[in-house]
Amino acid sequence: MDPQLSRRNRIGYGVGDFGINLYLISAMTYLLYFYTDIFGLSAAAASGVFLVARVVDAVTDPLMGMIAERTRTRWGRLRPYLIFGALPLALVSVATFTVPDLGETGRLVWAYVTYVLFGIVYTVVTIPYSALTASLTDDHQERTLLSTIRMAFAFAGGYLISVGMLPLVGLFETPEQGFQMALIIFSVIATVLLWLTFSNTAERIQPPATQTLAFADSLKAVFANPPLLIVMVLFTCSMLSFTVRQTVTLYYFKYNLGREDLISLFFGITFPVMFVSLLIVPKLAQWLGKGGAIIAGAVVTIVGCVGLYFTPYEAITWVFVWSCVVALGGTPLAVLGWAMIPDTVEYAQWKLGLRADGAIFSFASFFQKLGKAVGGAGVAAALAVGGYVANMEQTPSAISTIHVLMTLVPAGIMLVMIVAARLYPLDEKTHRQIVAELHERGAAAAGS
Repeated sequence: MDPQLSRRNRIGYGVGDFGINLYLISAMTYLLYFYTDIFGLSAAAASGVFLVARVVDAVTDPLMGMIAERTRTRWGRLRPYLIFGALPLALVSVATFTVPDLGETGRLVWAYVTYVLFGIVYTVVTIPYSALTASLTDDHQERTLLSTIRMAFAFAGGYLISVGMLPLVGLFETPEQGFQMALIIFSVIATVLLWLTFSNTAERIQPPATQTLAFADSLKAVFANPPLLIVMVLFTCSMLSFTVRQTVTLYYFKYNLGREDLISLFFGITFPVMFVSLLIVPKLAQWLGKGGAIIAGAVVTIVGCVGLYFTPYEAITWVFVWSCVVALGGTPLAVLGWAMIPDTVEYAQWKLGLRADGAIFSFASFFQKLGKAVGGAGVAAALAVGGYVANMEQTPSAISTIHVLMTLVPAGIMLVMIVAARLYPLDEKTHRQIVAELHERGAAAAGS
């Protein structure tokens, strides 16, 4: 089987993450702000909503992965969830950004119910989508290219939300109406793109025909898989750092800089930097290996965060410069984890005789969501401890909390990533040997 994918396959897969990131970045960047400054929740109450949703994810993510890898349909194991899950995801996303005509208690219940449902349906769609990487190709470099293309579309979706959300919301009579209508528009786009991914991909790499996975087998493929455990640490740290910065940016510009008008421009500049740096990620991974490229990205991110920490609030140009440095460093972190995960699928099949791609991707996704949850809830909790009060002049304590969250906290997380990346064992040579041996085993089984 030719490991190289056609342009249609690569683009068809990538556009799905454009749609997914319309939801992801909406929730990551604006949901906490929506809850505290528009919906009417306190920072502490919003923190509770985020934490409960992630507790639910602790159950639904692994469960969905195990369901997906056991699914058998004429469309494949994973692709059906894209076409049948896209519309429910759209509906619940709109509900999450809707302010109901209820009292304070009713709105709090609405927030819990809609965000928990959003997490469940998001899982139903995104776990199979992510696991498709391992089913499309088993080539080490092709997966890096595929993940790079996927992230290019993800960044494009993130750019559209980050730059376009607030101006779009401003076109409507009230922020409440604006956020609801914006999510309706973005949900239509995302639904169509997920259906395009279904139509333009094929599951070419399949588990052994004789394989029957028990529940314990799925867990073994995850927790007896040292390379995967390392990648889980990388996923958690990468998403935690990104979520903290993405969530606190609105507060940083509104209260620390006093320049809320620059938020869209800020995202309009930093996201293209990530786009441009995508071009070097495949070569960087070839040169340094996937782990080495992540270390390089983490070091650059630390430099940018420290530079921003020492930048005065009135030095707007330097705020943008150091933030662009952070964006440059963050690109390998965002791309290469997704290129590592499929390699750990083959590792488990080679070492343990178990190809459990659904379980592996679902647990990896859970830890990524854990990073997002801890980031979102942690920012909310830190704001509450720092004395943040929405739409008021902030105390020095609140201003300092926002500043540290924007700068030193992401830098500290990067130090953990560097240690973990140094331990990752699956370089290109090792993975190619594993895949070659698996092919030999398959040929021998077919001939027996």
